[in-house]
Amino acid sequence: MNDDVLYKVLSIVCVVLIVLCSIFVTIVVMMQQSNSDGISAISGSSETFYGKNKSKTLESKLKRLTVFCLILIGVLCVVYFILGIKV
Repeated sequence: MNDDVLYKVLSIVCVVLIVLCSIFVTIVVMMQQSNSDGISAISGSSETFYGKNKSKTLESKLKRLTVFCLILIGVLCVVYFILGIKV
């Protein structure tokens, strides 16, 4: 009986974390700028200092944070599924 309660509590915690991560990912994605430059992609653009140091920009950090949160959501979904089998 104790194990059943533990699995249910862990399942609820997983669902809450999935929902919170999903909301966070939605906000972070909405904060990011679009990747397309519109018509300038046809004519080409010169390399700028900003383009060379893109890994240090806020946009790059937001993209990494998005990927991390999506991986976390995937792991939590697998854990939730495994906990559901145990009950």
